[in-house]
Amino acid sequence: MELWFHERETDHLYIRCRIDRVLHRERSRFQDIAVLESPEMGRMLVLDGIVQTTLRDEFVYHEMMAHVPLYSHPDPRRVLVVGGGDGGTVREVLKHPGVEEVHLVEIDERVIEVCRRFLPELAGALSDPRVTIHIEDGVAYLAREADRYDVVIVDSTDPVGPGVGLFTEAFYASVARALRPGGLMVTQTESPFFNPALVQRIYRNIAAAFPRVFVFLADVPIYSIGLWSFTLGSKGPDPRAPRLGPGELPPFPTRYYTPEVHRAAFALPRYVRDLLAG
Repeated sequence: MELWFHERETDHLYIRCRIDRVLHRERSRFQDIAVLESPEMGRMLVLDGIVQTTLRDEFVYHEMMAHVPLYSHPDPRRVLVVGGGDGGTVREVLKHPGVEEVHLVEIDERVIEVCRRFLPELAGALSDPRVTIHIEDGVAYLAREADRYDVVIVDSTDPVGPGVGLFTEAFYASVARALRPGGLMVTQTESPFFNPALVQRIYRNIAAAFPRVFVFLADVPIYSIGLWSFTLGSKGPDPRAPRLGPGELPPFPTRYYTPEVHRAAFALPRYVRDLLAG
């Protein structure tokens, strides 16, 4: 007998993945949490039936979420990650030697504990002394902050369940207040091919809070058939011009991110440009 996990992309399209075994499953106060073992993708973190990350392709998402904003800022020292309880984005942020503090705000402490046990390749970074973990709602946390961070990374789930408040105009306005002059934020914004209305709405919400807004793309295989989008709001820096020059590599290993990929990620296909202009 074969066991298959399927995730709904739209009402008419599913993505399926064969599963060897279910390593863990529980219902926390906020969501259903599962860790699955897949022969194709390795261990997978699944929240409310939606894949959050897999060991095989997590490097694409986490490197782009972290290195694009951090290499767009001239001197990032204090970074906030909202969501991202698996630890992958924090792991990549900590690779930057100039970063002095990383604050992680995660609403569901069980996600952190489950990932510490089953995904130590990601969650091991959460034990770094530069990391402070806050178990609370990111919306409430940011409502209290002002002029504190250089970079804010919103590593959220999809805009359903506990993550729905992280996609509103009011939330992005609070992110802008929490950033120092010249600061910037980035958030994952779904598939522009299968979720165009959502991408357009988030783009407009961020544009209402930031003077400059940009979309960049990456290919994260487990997330969608096609490209995955990220939207960046900036209070000054142009993210299309990273601090690293052409041919200059980061002083730490990466598997996806390079300065050339950074620049190219902002070159949008025509259908995406038309979507954002609409």
